[in-house]
Amino acid sequence: MICRLVVITFAVLYAVALGLYLVGTFGWFGQDTGPLAGIFLVPLGLPWSLIEVPDAVRLPLGIGAPFLNLVILWVICRLIRKRRA
Repeated sequence: MICRLVVITFAVLYAVALGLYLVGTFGWFGQDTGPLAGIFLVPLGLPWSLIEVPDAVRLPLGIGAPFLNLVILWVICRLIRKRRA
């Protein structure tokens, strides 16, 4: 139960951070564009967002790192649920 709540909360935070990134990057809803649009994706993607990679890979890694953490959390919850059954 708690594990499922953690996964859902993380997924909602990731969706909100990704939405804020898109709004800040493309200037939707009249917002100013800026270089800090994806700042909320960085802590959600730790530790993967700290990896030194070439510039061409940095953006996809920054957007995908929180998704990787979400998948890891989901797999851990599935494993815990199987052990209890």
